Amino acid sequence: MNKLSIGYFADGPWSHNSFKKLIEDKSLEIKFIVPRKDTNDQTLKEFATKYDIQYLENVSINSEEFYNRAREFKCDLFVSMSFDQIFRNRIINIPQLGTINCHAGKLPFYRGRNVLNWVLINDEKEFGITVHYVDEGIDTGDIILQGLYPISDNDDYNTLLNTSYDACADLLYQSVKLIQSDKVESVKQSTLHPTGFYCGKRGEGDEIIDWSWSSRRIFNFIRAICKPGPLARTKFKGELVLINKAGIIVNAPNYINTPGQLLAKTEDGFLVKTGDSYLEIYEIESGVKLKVGDKLS
Repeated sequence: MNKLSIGYFADGPWSHNSFKKLIEDKSLEIKFIVPRKDTNDQTLKEFATKYDIQYLENVSINSEEFYNRAREFKCDLFVSMSFDQIFRNRIINIPQLGTINCHAGKLPFYRGRNVLNWVLINDEKEFGITVHYVDEGIDTGDIILQGLYPISDNDDYNTLLNTSYDACADLLYQSVKLIQSDKVESVKQSTLHPTGFYCGKRGEGDEIIDWSWSSRRIFNFIRAICKPGPLARTKFKGELVLINKAGIIVNAPNYINTPGQLLAKTEDGFLVKTGDSYLEIYEIESGVKLKVGDKLS
């Protein structure tokens, strides 16, 4: 099997396990690492130093300067893992085997950003990880491998992250080996669904709870942005209240009352009225002392 040389475009925890798998395989060679421009990731930089790999900082990947420099490395394959710049065709096609990306979404669905948050908000029962060829679209290239992973009510953003860190590394490595051995049987996304869909990046203000939502929707919303996310937010008398956990009350009756009102104290938090029934909130961070009868807004 011929040695395969790789250019690695990567950042953050997603990329660390993948790097370890690639670097441990002596039939693979990582020639350079390009992190995000705004990176806070010192781990990849330390990896580059340890393994004597070129570490290229503050790179605009579609610039003339980088195009010329990237060609000099004569890589067989470019690999993207949690990278945030869009590759244009002339960069994609520098390596003879093209460019691949690992995306934590079940393509052609959940293209785009903050996918692990969105799958929980949408009450999905599974999420996907997809390794695909990069084209000039956003997460639209042909699929190399895809894995599906169950989601239960015990899962939240943190558990999905931890699953993804390992699963992305495994699928990405398997995909590189398929490419290296010329055994890829890629799948066009249009054969799975004619359009798929995209998710936009979550921004400031997207953490606010609407207590008129159903209990199920609020439960999903809170677990979707729990730590290490920004936490779901509400207010009491103008003071911010952050909520890290919620629990569904089995067989809670559906009735009309005041959404957002604290109905009862529990061992860990409060029961709160929602648009249909009620649920429990706990792991609450607040500068004010809450009590039964208070109304969150």
